[in-house]
Order: sequence, then structure tokens, then C-alpha cells
Amino acid sequence: MHTFAAAGTGFLLAVLWFDLMFDVQTRKYDGEVLPPEVLASISNYYRRVTTEAYPMNRLVALVMLLTLAAICAEIVEGKNPWWIGWGSIALAGSGFVPTMMRTVPNARRLGSAKDSPQEQSRLARAVCRDHMFSFARMLVVLILQLIAK
Repeated sequence: MHTFAAAGTGFLLAVLWFDLMFDVQTRKYDGEVLPPEVLASISNYYRRVTTEAYPMNRLVALVMLLTLAAICAEIVEGKNPWWIGWGSIALAGSGFVPTMMRTVPNARRLGSAKDSPQEQSRLARAVCRDHMFSFARMLVVLILQLIAK
């Protein structure tokens, strides 16, 4: 089962990498309102991936669920040390819940470009922060899965 969990984790890391390619534009402007061209770039990207990419944008949520299911099956099989499965489920689960409850709604709102530049800047920074933490968590999950038998 660790092969399926590792594959799902790898897919999610790739998605996060693409998101971060746009998110990192926020890092150059610490605490200030982002320039219109930066906001437009980020907003256009999130409009495409959260709204216009239907039904493919649902694939990410499906892979999250399948990855969690693969990790649960790995725990039930009991072929690996307990800390690999339980560590993976804790890290992945602690990232998936805020992603669905906070990051995705923020990205959709950012993609709508209806808020003030100040609010869009805040949303863009929040999404970037969430994605950086998610990338770090999922990288550790991938490492755990790769050291599994």
C-alpha cells in the first residue's frame, strides 16, 4: 500500500509545486499591497484551477482521499513500523482538513478578484503560507512512504 500512498503524495506535491510557482510572487513585497500585475497573475491562476478547470479540479480532492485510504490500509496491514503509517496519517490529515476548509475557499475568493487590492494581497499571502506548510508536510509524508518496505 505504501506505493499507492507515495504515488498520491507525489501527485499532491506536484500540484503544490505549481501553486507555489504563482504564490512566491508574494514574497517580494513584505507587508505591502501587491502590485496589480502580481495580483492579476495570481488571481488568474486561481480562477483557472479552482473554477474553470471543472471537473479536473476535483481530482486533487479525490487524490487526497485515496492517499488517506492507502495510508489507512497500510496501518491495517501492519507491515511497516507503526510510526510510518501513523506519522503519515497525522501529517497528511492535518494538512488536508485546513486545505479544504481554508485554503481552497481563499483561493476561489482570490480567483474571483472581487475584493480590494488589500484583501486580495492578504488572501494571496495566506494561500502562499498554507501551500508552503502543506508542501513541507507532504514532503515528510513522501519520505516516510519511501522508507517503508
